[in-house]
Amino acid sequence: MTPYDRLAQLGLTLPPPPKPVATYVPFVIEGNMLYLSGQGPLEADGRIHTGKVGADVTVEEAYAHARATGLNMLAILHDALGDLGRVRRVVKILGMVNAVPTFGDHPKVINGCSDLMVAVFGEAGRHARSAVGLGSLPNNITVEIEAIVAIDAGA
Repeated sequence: MTPYDRLAQLGLTLPPPPKPVATYVPFVIEGNMLYLSGQGPLEADGRIHTGKVGADVTVEEAYAHARATGLNMLAILHDALGDLGRVRRVVKILGMVNAVPTFGDHPKVINGCSDLMVAVFGEAGRHARSAVGLGSLPNNITVEIEAIVAIDAGA
């Protein structure tokens, strides 16, 4: 089963890849490694999820925001590689949560992205990970997530 088949089973469609909001590129390929820049919770309709997790955003809402961010990451991977089948392994994810100082469920939030990677890539989606809380994120977004991905050579 391909990653696209798994996306279809999940009822998901890849959105257009988000454009950079500052002076950076969305990804860099070096050898057989692809480095994804940090992405945020942008919906296909242009909505951006904002707020502080633990104050005006629940863990469940933030989990959904991390999943949406993961879907954006997949859209960039597809754009970069031409085929999600070239993903050999999701190696590492860094998930950042815009949270109140007393919040402690950062891993539960970033599971929204991690669970999606496993659902789409199977065992190749299992990765090393850090999930941290920050006092703020750009434009007050709820989560920002970046990744390192091992890839197969292109055709």
